[in-house]
Amino acid sequence: MKTATFCLTLLLSLAALTGCKSRVIKVSVVNTSAQRVANIAIDYPGGTFGISSLEPGKTFPYTIKPLDNGPLKIQFADAAGKTHTTSGSELHKDDEGAIEIKLTQETATVAYNLTRR
Repeated sequence: MKTATFCLTLLLSLAALTGCKSRVIKVSVVNTSAQRVANIAIDYPGGTFGISSLEPGKTFPYTIKPLDNGPLKIQFADAAGKTHTTSGSELHKDDEGAIEIKLTQETATVAYNLTRR
């Protein structure tokens, strides 16, 4: 009886977990330049995250969950300290997938691989 109860509880728990899927976006911020970039701020609907600095050739992974609809905004400082701002495409509350943000000393480019639900 204990084994049957345990198995039933386990099956119900697994069924509940497989039905709950959080829609998130995996963001990769890549410094493609030959110099460090700093004070990186990524603003998305419902949140913001920052990176103090990113060395040449390095990637910073981060997971976001947009809580509303709105644009992706990127701000960073180049090696000389000049601030650059780029606006990306609109993100939506139930988007999921991946975004790659490539930073140079002059600009940020964004590649989207998203599924809209």
